Amino acid sequence: MYNSKAAGSVELTMDLIRERIAQNLALVEQRLAGACDRSGRKRTDITLVAVSKTRSPEEILAAYACGVRHFGENRVEELQAKVAALSRLWSAEQPEWHMIGHLQSRKAREAAALCDMLHSLDSLALAGKLDRQASQRALPLPVLVECNVSHEMSKYGFSAWDPDAWPTLAVELGRLVESAHLSVRGLMTMAPIVAEPHDARQYFSRLRGLREFLRQAVPGIGWHELSMGMTDDYEVAIEEGATMVRIGRAIFN
Repeated sequence: MYNSKAAGSVELTMDLIRERIAQNLALVEQRLAGACDRSGRKRTDITLVAVSKTRSPEEILAAYACGVRHFGENRVEELQAKVAALSRLWSAEQPEWHMIGHLQSRKAREAAALCDMLHSLDSLALAGKLDRQASQRALPLPVLVECNVSHEMSKYGFSAWDPDAWPTLAVELGRLVESAHLSVRGLMTMAPIVAEPHDARQYFSRLRGLREFLRQAVPGIGWHELSMGMTDDYEVAIEEGATMVRIGRAIFN
């Protein structure tokens, strides 16, 4: 039997979720616009990836209703469950799913089938497995090369903190040209946790410098994208050239 009271309660809950996320997004957009103004860039230069890990389908649908079209997940299992739960619920265009967390090689098949972009390509071994699995796709899998520019041993990614070692790194990354089913779009990094946002600037600047170096050293790959910056430091990341920012807490909390 249809329970109108229960249905009304669900609608009220969804309205509250939508209202909260709309308010949060308005603040995020205001800060995004300010960072773009300060750096002489256009808002359309920046892709906002809403980090939806641990968030409910209702929260994701609410963000979608507020205009979000890119969502980022950390774990393949969670991405798989959300794609299955939400695939028929979008009102118009399908959103794009970004895999932003560390990817285990044994999950390459699922990731290649599910995500629209992988931000965490952190080894040539993983590239090889993804390339084989992505052969089943209609189009190559867009990927970003994850780089450790902070010398933190807890971070994944290609070692990239020492500019003197970039020529050697370029030779290594040049092998990605051979990946027929991967489309390398640029670089990704995670800055260390710092006391003040401006303390992360040096790491974003280093990644931008690495991109400019690779554009000359490995011209056979497109290095346009810079995925860097999260809730606490995305404004600084934009000022330093980020084209993608990964924001979760500021949107959903």
